[in-house]
Amino acid sequence: MPPITFAHRGGPADLPENTLPAFRRALEHGARGLESDARSSADGEVVLVHDAVAKRGMRRRRVDQSSATQLRELDVPRLAELYEELGTDFELSLDLYDPAARRDVLTVAVAAGADDRLWVCAGSIDTLVDLGNEGTRARLVHSTRRRAITGSVERHAARLAESGVAACNMHHTDWTAGLIELYHRFDVLAFAWDLQEVRNLRAVLAMGIDAVYSDHVDRMVATVAEWSE
Repeated sequence: MPPITFAHRGGPADLPENTLPAFRRALEHGARGLESDARSSADGEVVLVHDAVAKRGMRRRRVDQSSATQLRELDVPRLAELYEELGTDFELSLDLYDPAARRDVLTVAVAAGADDRLWVCAGSIDTLVDLGNEGTRARLVHSTRRRAITGSVERHAARLAESGVAACNMHHTDWTAGLIELYHRFDVLAFAWDLQEVRNLRAVLAMGIDAVYSDHVDRMVATVAEWSE
């Protein structure tokens, strides 16, 4: 199976990030997955926006002080709206920056029948374990950097496996073929982000990476397709 191609924030190289047009275009151009960031609006809706303050042009709104309707005026979509508009035939990787959104993300994905194609990313293994204890079908992903791993990477891989975490997501410069092989020995997948150039995509593909994230959807999809032929 070729690596999952995740359109990072929908592909901001072409359209405004974390917007429905960007997500739609990414799927139309062959991305197997979408990536976004989950936060909670003031009225308890899961919205897809990276920063605590949503921005469009000169307009600004604090996410936690604004309703989903107010945020929609800045082109910030709800997670439920993403599924309503684009269906569920794609992988979805969501970064959980907002603790208030964590369980609501699972609720929305279950309601859409899409929880089995959801990859929930967090920087804390304890957060992922808590979510795993919910009995979700979503896959759990530890987002980290090589320098942030204390102790041996082998112990880290073992801990992820023991905790039911499906994948480790690191910057592409953190991975080596040996590291990917090590995580694979523990049945932990290796994901790599910030892959904007063809040469870097080819490098991690040669290492055996399982998923890639890029702002440049066409470039990513074409490179992975070429590699998989």
